[in-house]
Amino acid sequence: MGRDNVVFAVTSKGRVGMLVWNTFLNDARVLNEARTLARGGYQVTIHALALPGVTPLIDTPESGITVRRCGGGQGRKQGRSDSRHGSTRLVLLWQAVNRSFALLQMCWAAITSRPDILHAHDVNVLPTAWLAAKIARVPLVYDAHEISTDREGYQAFRGLVGWLEKKLMPRAAGTITTTDARAKFFARAYGIPRPLVLQNRPRLVKVEGSNRIREELGLSEPWPIVLYQGGLQPGRGLPRLVEAAASVPNAYFVFIGGGRQAAELHELTAELGLEERVRFIPTVALSELPSYTASADIGVQPIENTCLNHFTTDSNKLFEYVIAGLPVVASQLPEIGKVVRNHDLGLLVPPGDTAALANAIQRLVESAELRAYYRAKAELAAESLNWETQEQALVELYERILPVSRVAREGR
Repeated sequence: MGRDNVVFAVTSKGRVGMLVWNTFLNDARVLNEARTLARGGYQVTIHALALPGVTPLIDTPESGITVRRCGGGQGRKQGRSDSRHGSTRLVLLWQAVNRSFALLQMCWAAITSRPDILHAHDVNVLPTAWLAAKIARVPLVYDAHEISTDREGYQAFRGLVGWLEKKLMPRAAGTITTTDARAKFFARAYGIPRPLVLQNRPRLVKVEGSNRIREELGLSEPWPIVLYQGGLQPGRGLPRLVEAAASVPNAYFVFIGGGRQAAELHELTAELGLEERVRFIPTVALSELPSYTASADIGVQPIENTCLNHFTTDSNKLFEYVIAGLPVVASQLPEIGKVVRNHDLGLLVPPGDTAALANAIQRLVESAELRAYYRAKAELAAESLNWETQEQALVELYERILPVSRVAREGR
């Protein structure tokens, strides 16, 4: 297990250019893929977005991986008052110009890095990566992290997204997605071979249990800590989780992360008078997250069935809870349910049912024996539900594509 799953090379097998539409500060999936390829002998350059004053334009997080950032205003916070920044129309125009400039920069950077393969992470950068691959005459890998044609917040763009994917996905030399259900969807929707499935599993990191959350938040009672970690976004059942906390005494509820729904969750917590038992920790660095997770007692994934993307997810946070040895309470959706049932990891509840969510959490809070049972199951499941057990498939995909890339390179 672990690194032994990948055959590590002494000399470079080729240059990989990855494109992401974020600052690459907390993208665990892309980092895992880049590490796998770098350790497999590739030189990986990740083309990401710049956040002035926060991110360096060029970074080398570890051997074989270089991060190059472009654009100047992508870090601007959304939701500011338009009265301070002109009309809504001008703000939208500014954002469109800024994003277009960043994409052009990213395209040029990808081409001039002389890649052998380009790898687009999600539909935001798919057209840019396809154009760069066309000009550079190299193969394209498309990694669809989400079903963006039916996703929270993307409804207004579903027609454009579907058109882009239908045109460009069949032209990719290789395709990847995150669950079996999503692989079936893409194959049927676009008439392509079923994409390679690489679940959003973390690497197997052994972290001893600690009191990190308890000490950082100054939690005085010896109650179990119920944890949600991830984006605080609509459709993830988070207001229901706060409401459930009101029905589960003798437990702390801790949210780790940030997002559009943060203010609403804080307001609801205050409205229900739960400030002492419902607590919030801002987004933490990926390298620090496992120690936070391991200091909790129960992991919760209450995502709701609001779109096909949620219906087909298996959730990175679910795997993070498993690696940390936490019993879980999770929504009974097909892919999540399959993981929980197959490994006996905890309790499943109907999505969108606050009472059922509260009852399931209460069962685990009340029973240390039940928590210990599921913890033992999680520790066993962690030996297989980790990134290392699937990463060889990514290396094999690249090895199938690489000869095509070499032919293209020799013909330049």
